[in-house]
Order: sequence, then C-alpha cells, then structure tokens
Amino acid sequence: MIKVNKEDALNYHMQGQPGKIEVVPTKMLSTQHDLALAYSPGVAEPCKEIAADKDNVYKYTAKGNLVGVISNGTAVLGLGNIGPDASKPVMEGKGVLFKKFAGIDVFDIEIDCTDPAEFVRIVKSLEPTFGGINLEDIKAPESFKIENALKEQMNIPLMHDDQHGTAIISSAALLNALELADKNIGDIKMVVNGAGAAAIACAKLYVALGVKMDNIVMFDKDGIIRPERDDLDIYRAQFVTLRKITTLEEAMRDADVFVGLSAGNVLPPEYVKLMAPNPIIFALANPDPEIAYDVAMATREDLIMATGRSDHPNQVNNVLGFPYIFRGALDVRATEINEAMKLAAVHSLAALAKETVPEIVHKAYGDNTISFGRFYLIPTPLDPRLITTVSPAVAKAAMESGVARTPITDWVKYEQELKERIGIDQKLMTRITNQAKENPKTVVFAEADHYKILKAAQTVKEQRIANPILLGNRKRIQAIIEETKLELQGVTIIDPFEEDAKREEYAQLLYLKRQRKGLTLFDARRQMRDRNYFGSMMLECGEADALISGLTRDYSKTIVPALQVIGVEEGINKVAGMYIILSKKEPYFFADTTVNVNPTADELVDIIGLTARTVRFFDTEPRMAVLSYSNFGSVQGDIPKKGAEAVRKAKAKYPNLLIDGEMQANTALNRNLLREHYPFSELAEKGANTLIFPTLTSGNIAYKVLQEIGGAEAIGPVLMGMRKPVHILQLGSSIREIINMVAIAVVDAQNYNNQHI
Repeated sequence: MIKVNKEDALNYHMQGQPGKIEVVPTKMLSTQHDLALAYSPGVAEPCKEIAADKDNVYKYTAKGNLVGVISNGTAVLGLGNIGPDASKPVMEGKGVLFKKFAGIDVFDIEIDCTDPAEFVRIVKSLEPTFGGINLEDIKAPESFKIENALKEQMNIPLMHDDQHGTAIISSAALLNALELADKNIGDIKMVVNGAGAAAIACAKLYVALGVKMDNIVMFDKDGIIRPERDDLDIYRAQFVTLRKITTLEEAMRDADVFVGLSAGNVLPPEYVKLMAPNPIIFALANPDPEIAYDVAMATREDLIMATGRSDHPNQVNNVLGFPYIFRGALDVRATEINEAMKLAAVHSLAALAKETVPEIVHKAYGDNTISFGRFYLIPTPLDPRLITTVSPAVAKAAMESGVARTPITDWVKYEQELKERIGIDQKLMTRITNQAKENPKTVVFAEADHYKILKAAQTVKEQRIANPILLGNRKRIQAIIEETKLELQGVTIIDPFEEDAKREEYAQLLYLKRQRKGLTLFDARRQMRDRNYFGSMMLECGEADALISGLTRDYSKTIVPALQVIGVEEGINKVAGMYIILSKKEPYFFADTTVNVNPTADELVDIIGLTARTVRFFDTEPRMAVLSYSNFGSVQGDIPKKGAEAVRKAKAKYPNLLIDGEMQANTALNRNLLREHYPFSELAEKGANTLIFPTLTSGNIAYKVLQEIGGAEAIGPVLMGMRKPVHILQLGSSIREIINMVAIAVVDAQNYNNQHI
C-alpha cells in the first residue's frame, strides 16, 4: 500500500485551486454571440423543446452523462460518522474516479440529514438534474431503507456503491477462485464475518450466483446471527443459521470460503488451518484485513486470498465496477440498476481476468508475469479493457431485462465511443485490427528471443490478428516462455542455426541476387546466420506473409537486409518511413521520420507520393503540408526553397492531391491562422493532417517530442515502398506498439496478396 503522509495529502487538496474538481464548459464562450446562445436569449429554445417533451433533456443538456454522488457522511470508509462536510473530499474523489475511468461527469452532493425518509425526499427531488445516482457512505441499516425507497420512486439508475460495488467485485473473484479450487458454488460452506451494508449485499449476490442460503454462517459484532436473537433487523434476519454453531472457530471448521467485512486482525491463523482443502479467504476490512496477508499465506500453501489492499494480489476494489456499471446504465438510459445488470458485471469481470493481460498493466505493476491464477483472480484497476468489457455487458443486460429506454444497436460503434470517452481514441487502429482479424496472415518475428516480442506474439495469436513464427535461438525462446508463463503452444519456432539445408538454399538465392553487387557465396552463407536476412528470405520465398523486426537493433542495421533481399517495389526510387500520431481530434501522419536524412526536392516528391498512398491505406484522405521554418517564402533559405519546389512538382505530378507549403508546423495545423493570414492556401478550410518534413532530423525530433512531452501515442514507423510487407520497429518499442505494427503488417499483406492473385 502506498504510504501517504498527512502534509502531502493536505497540500494535494489545498494547492492551486482547492479541491479536486471544477466545471469546464463544453462549448465556445469567446464572443458575445456565444454568450447569447449559451444563456439569454438562446437558452430559451432548448427550454421550450424540453417543456414540450421531457426526454429532450437528454438531447439538449448534460443530464445523460451526469451522476450525483450523494452522501450524508454517516459511514465514511475507515472514518465512520464524520458528517457531510468532512465527507466532501471523499465524494469529490469519487467524482474524479467516475470521470477518469468512464468519462462520466459528477456533481457531489453532501446532505445534512440523517432521517431516512427526509433523505429520500431530498434525493428524489433531484431526479430532474441527474442521469443516475450513486449513494455513498451511508450507514446501515438506513442505507437499505434509503436505497429501496429511492429505487421504487425514481426512474433513473441508482446504486449504493458501498453495498453493491463490493458485492459485484468480490463475486467475480469468488467465481474464479472456486474454479481454481475446483469447487462447485452450490456445495461450498461460507462464513461471512460482518453484517453491515456491504456484507449483506455480498451474501445476497453470492446466493444469486448459486451459494445455498443454508450454507452461509454470518457474524456481526455481537456474534453469530441466530434466530433466537431479538436484536436483528429484517436485513440480518435473512441470514440466521440453524446449524449447531455458536463461535467463529466452530464455523471455520471445514469451511470453504471466509468473507470478512468487519475489522482488522479478528481471524486467528489457527482458524485458517481448520478450513477445507483449497480454502478461499476474502479479508476485505481496510486498512487492516481480518488476517494479515503474509500470515494467512504462511499458514496454508493451498490458500487463495484476496484483500482490499493494493499492496497484495487480488485487490477487491470498487473502482473495477461502479464507473463501468453506471456507464452502461446511462448509455441505454436504464430506469434502474437491477440484479441482471449486476450479475452481468460479475461475469464480465470474471471472464476478463482470464484474458491475456495487456502491457500497460504489466508496466503499471512492474510485473510481466501477471496471468489468471491464484494471484490474479480479477482484473486490476488500471486495465484499459474494463470500460469496453463491463459497460457493454451491463448495457446488454439492461436491454434484455427490459429496463433500457434507448437500446444500443451498433456494438462496434459503441465500443469505439467508450474508448473516446476516456481518451482512448483508436478509431484508426480499431479499423486496422478488425481488418487484420478477418484474414490473419503469417508474420515472422525476427527477434523472438525477447520477452516483448513473445508477449506480442501471444497476444496477436490469441486475438487472431496474425499467425506468428518465432525466429531465434530455440532454447532461449523456450526458456523465456517458461519463465514468464506465456501461452505459445503450437506456435512455430525456427532456429536458423538448426536449419543447415534451408540456410544453404537461402544463401544461394541471395548470391544470385547480389553476385554482381560485390557479394560472394561465402558472404551470403555468413549473412544467412543473421535472423534479419533469414527472415527476409522467408518472406521473399513465400514462406511467410510479413516480417517484423527492429526491436533490439538500430533502424539502419535492420532495413539493409530487407532492402538487399526483398528490395523496393517497382517504380519506387526511395523507401520512406511514416509515423501515425494519435490525438483526440484525429490521427496525424508524419513523414519522413526514419529513412532519408536530407532528401532533395525530387526525393521529397517521391516521399509525398508514398505518404499520400499510405495515408489512404488507413482510410484517411491526406491533407498535406510540406514544412519548413518559413511561411510561403516569408524567409529565404535552402530548406524553404526545397520545400516550395517539392510542392510545385508534387502538384504537377499528383494533381488531385491536396497539398500546400512550404509552411511552419503551427500554420499547417491551425485553421484559424491559415484563414486569417493565408486564405489562399488549399489547407485553409480544414488544416493539414499529413506533415512532410524537410529533413530526417526535423521529422524524428518532432514525433519523439510529441510522444514524450505531448503525451501523444505514436504508431510506427510504417515503412513505405518495400516490395513486400516489411515493418521495422522503433528501437525499444512497447508491446502495444509491436501489436499495432503487426496489425498494420497483416493488412499490408492482405492488400499485397489481393494485388498478386
């Protein structure tokens, strides 16, 4: 668990603007006309439309994406009844999580009211404001009464997250833990220590999943829940036990599952020893669990354990649920969050934990070995797939259970919208990846004795993007696979040093290609020991459809074998490299960023042609600007002169191409600047989306600065002009970047095959 000292926490909340949230306008407010539209008199028009039809409030206001986080501060986690004012930092924090993880806007509302009926009246009166209500930190049993009453009276999704969030996340963990323990949910004996809002909600959801009520033994602070007790409310009374048990020790004997939602250090290790084989312990009290993780794990080798802490495996964290549950509910305008929607969230979380963990999660947690098992029962909070997994599942359940008012029909489009809401704008790569999956091709990985390559190979295999061939030292590759628990069974591994006959065959072919270019047969045989030459020859001979390399070697050393073995396509004088820069607005294309150091004007024309064709390959119409430090001759020099000449020649050679320059980068990208100062430019209407750099230095620096400082995602480099699909990675590429390049290579191979049928 991350240590936070008091001073840091207070400074964090106080520094700059106090608090953690602010209201940010979503419309322009820079002119008097803007203000007239935003308020009086323009605001009257949407008001009249909504008065005529209340459903129009979702069309003209933010209601459909607005959740109220509402509390009276009577049960703040770890702090107790501290009141509404003191609970506000928590509620602001909840709002930040909604926005961060699901793109949902939040108003936090702290109500100075402890009377359940009055609290219900106040919240019900807020229904016109919000698309959904998240109740938070309200003590039991009042929380049950409040939630039940509001669900009956309101027609928007509502959930008390302290109850149902914990129930949903722990239920997903329970399903996977039982699978690993090889136990049937209908047969298990369960002990629940705690009988507050979360404990009762958890137990009820476990029963919905198949746990038998008679097999649950529940304890509260006064002991076991038995029928002879006269202090039980109707909520605890549901879980009375008739078994002859009076103590926690007796209940733990032969129990399969212990769920703790009570207090720290109340479960002695000797009680753990009494449990059945392959026991499951969810010690969810915070900050100290019912039994310390290290103590429990040392007690039983067969134990499967989860806690609420981030410094141990299997953290049951509500952030895995509430943002995505509300996202799905809001997007179909559900009238409630019902049991079907909660169960859908449970099953989607459980299933996601069994899928290959993305690299971003490995990086965040510094562990390349995370995979489904005893120490990974549920996804981690930083898994970017949660929104596209849980939210659609919840939305579908709402539709199927009849509580959705605006059903979703295009699920592919919806998934993309979800990504855009949290800044994961991958429209371009989504299209490419989906196209790759339609007809996966065989891709040779020339550096397969590296973990990143193997992880990427596993992912593209599992996602059916490509059929990988692993090239490299067989023993080294197999050792990495075993060490990191990768699943690459059945994938072909080729060790060039084991392929004497094939190396000789390839050497002879290379010798025929280059014997008049200074290459001897001895040289050809020696070069075939190099995996880049060997892999290139596999591609040349039709034994693979595409080649990926460059992770561990300089670009120049990787491209030379491909150029010598495969060569450039007919009619192309120069190959070039292009990067795709993904932004929230649209993708941008940068060339040349990797190959040509200081191209001439004629070479720039070739690069322009290659780049335009490649941008269209990505289903985007290029709007090209040739860059320099000058705007249309405003400054003299060799680079502006070269750029202007290249534009003139490119327009003559490609008359249908939208291109202009030479110009500065900000001019090319700023439409207002173009319209005001250079209205004659062909780019003045929309600005540029494709930038042609005058030198390799400028292009290379530009994309790297954007990548590191600007926070943009750079995909590439895309090698343009090769005769067959060869793609060379940036030195040290991430696994995600490798996967993106594989998808591009596969689609490149699909197009190549279609052209050569």
